[in-house]
Amino acid sequence: MILEVAILNVKAGETAAFEAAFAEAQKIIAGMAGYVNHELQKCLEVPNQYILLVHWQTLEDHTVGFRQSAEYQQWKALLHHFYDPFPIVEHYEQIF
Repeated sequence: MILEVAILNVKAGETAAFEAAFAEAQKIIAGMAGYVNHELQKCLEVPNQYILLVHWQTLEDHTVGFRQSAEYQQWKALLHHFYDPFPIVEHYEQIF
C-alpha cells in the first residue's frame, strides 16, 4: 500500500469554499480503482493549511490511473485554483 501526502496551502479567505469543494471532490477520488481511503486534516497552527493523506493500492493507481483519468480533470477543476503555492505531492511506503 502507498500513502500519498500533500500539504495544501489554501488562499487566505477561501477555506470555507475549499472545504465545500473538497466535499464534492472526495466523491471522485473515492471511486477510483486502487483507492483505499483518505483523510483531509486542517492545521491548528496555520489556519489555511491542510494535509491530504490518500492510501492507494499501488503507486500507479495514483500516478497513472487517477492522474491520467477524465475524473482527475474534474478534481483539478474543483480544487486546484485554491492552492498557493501549488502543493508538492509525495508518496510513502510503510516500513514498520
